[in-house]
Amino acid sequence: MDFSFSPEQEDLRREARAFLEANPSPSMEQLTELGWVGILRSGDFSFLDAAVIFEELGRVLYDGPYVLNEVAAQPGDDVWSIEIDGFVPHLEKVTRVLTADMQGTGAAGETVATVDESLGLGRLSANGTEPAEGTWEDVRRRLLAALALEAVGIGSRATEMALAYAGGREQFGRKIGSYQAIAHSLVDAYVAVELSRSLAYWAAWSVAEQDEQVDLAVAAAKSQAAEAAVLACEKSIQAHGGIGFTWEHPLHRYYKRALWLEGALGYGREHRAQIADSLLS
Repeated sequence: MDFSFSPEQEDLRREARAFLEANPSPSMEQLTELGWVGILRSGDFSFLDAAVIFEELGRVLYDGPYVLNEVAAQPGDDVWSIEIDGFVPHLEKVTRVLTADMQGTGAAGETVATVDESLGLGRLSANGTEPAEGTWEDVRRRLLAALALEAVGIGSRATEMALAYAGGREQFGRKIGSYQAIAHSLVDAYVAVELSRSLAYWAAWSVAEQDEQVDLAVAAAKSQAAEAAVLACEKSIQAHGGIGFTWEHPLHRYYKRALWLEGALGYGREHRAQIADSLLS
């Protein structure tokens, strides 16, 4: 079996990286012009193809509703996601709240302050609403895979920044990357991120193919990728020294987003418990 990316996927990655490096906060109109909006509903691309975009969005800390729109929305003009009595990203940009249970008594939302200022967050309270049977589980699988891919992008970029800094910064007449304390730390981060990338793309493939192991794949990918992103950010901040702790350096934004991703839809321990139950049952 060939696990390498297809030429079309590699072209999509290059296109996505070039565009997002120049436009890290693109509007939905710009994404529509690129043909990315509705990519999963066009019939021409699978979730595995879209996974390339999700990872690249993580690298630039994309702060819009595109990912939620793609994994949770149905054809239409408005962005929506499925959530019950909880925190919803980008709630300030939502115009309607839909529920599959028409017996619900209504929903209300309010925006809340966040440490990560690039991620708008709101609290949604829905009274007497439940999603249609099977609907939420399908969306949840896609969301877990997408969050894992975003975390891979964050961890990869944080590691790259650390390697670039360690390779250029000199201390006591030597590049700091030559010191074992720095080198071994960054190797640990790199290995963790590369493992998470393999798991994330397994999850994307499983979602695309509706594989019987999809629940195992998305749980493994989300737990590993989110924790690896946090680790990579922490190691990168430490490698940068004092500058890594400053507000002016972008690393704190990557770290905050990684911490948010770690908790979104369950921490690693919850997913590992699910994996253990699945394997031992």
